[in-house]
Amino acid sequence: MNKQTKQFLADLVNSISPSGYEAPVAKVWKTEAATFASKVWTDTHGNSHAIVNPGGSPRVMFAGHYDEIGFQISYIDDKGFLWIQALGGWDPQIAQGQRVQIMTKKGVVRGVMGKVAIHMQTPEQRKQVTEIKDLWVDIGAKDKKDAEKMVEVGDPLVVAYGFEELANGLAAGRAFDDRAGAFVVLEAARQLTKLNPKAEIHAVATVQEEIGLRGAQTAAYGIDPDIGIAVDVTFATDHPNMDEAKKRENLIELGKGPVLTRGPNINSKLFDLLVKTAKAEKIPYQVNAEPRGTGTDANAIQLNRAGVVSGLVSIPLRYMHSPCELICLKDLELCAALLAKTVVKITSRTNFVPF
Repeated sequence: MNKQTKQFLADLVNSISPSGYEAPVAKVWKTEAATFASKVWTDTHGNSHAIVNPGGSPRVMFAGHYDEIGFQISYIDDKGFLWIQALGGWDPQIAQGQRVQIMTKKGVVRGVMGKVAIHMQTPEQRKQVTEIKDLWVDIGAKDKKDAEKMVEVGDPLVVAYGFEELANGLAAGRAFDDRAGAFVVLEAARQLTKLNPKAEIHAVATVQEEIGLRGAQTAAYGIDPDIGIAVDVTFATDHPNMDEAKKRENLIELGKGPVLTRGPNINSKLFDLLVKTAKAEKIPYQVNAEPRGTGTDANAIQLNRAGVVSGLVSIPLRYMHSPCELICLKDLELCAALLAKTVVKITSRTNFVPF
């Protein structure tokens, strides 16, 4: 991954953009999309769109959500401490003890998650996980009036972890779920500008996936795609204490390429085309089985209008919904290449009727 592309990924990850408050990451994504796409815009829901080969057929939609889990201020007490609620699915063990960044109308305000120190807890309290409702945010305010000069009820916040490279081509940070997918769909669209596709490609960075696949639902309705491929992260099972998970998720490893999902949510012929393309292009891939809905934007796309030919290409990720999500940068490149090389094979005559 070259320096410029890596910086684009880092800028996505470092944006403070929890569900419903995606404006900062949208600005980064659209600025990059404008360097090559025929048309770039944001719809009224907040989804950002980039079109390649307008007027082509069929219509293909790529979706990667760019919202992240976070918190929202729900109350400011008399002493200036902020009480919060979760935006998205949090493990309360992870939330405590974190530094945070609060998105306000005046800019970013920094704070820390507070809780009663272990020394002050009873033996019974030490055995329990402190719930999010019992955590607060300390921004150093003198009192409520002082706090209200800096923040307001409803302001969103995220943990203060950014993009950081590790050894052997790995990178850590919060919000790779799913800034990695939003990155991949745009990179795939970029590659397709040079491949003379027959299809019209809509790369979409969707909103509010973490609170119910909401952006993909409205974006798919507006685009009315013939084919939709969601790009999200999935659980890597190559780290300790995952023996049981391997039986459910398969052995999914960082650096071994995109993960292709099979199951009722996935069109079987599109899955076969992805596999065929991967083999022809010598792109390594992994497979997992999902007997129900995938819990990704692929669900919303598949059920749009009268139904959409849907697929799911996933990026292996360790430590999901934590501030230190871990990916392999090479997997992102392989995912983008697989999407582009697959879509260039699709024409208006390609038959995806499953049986």
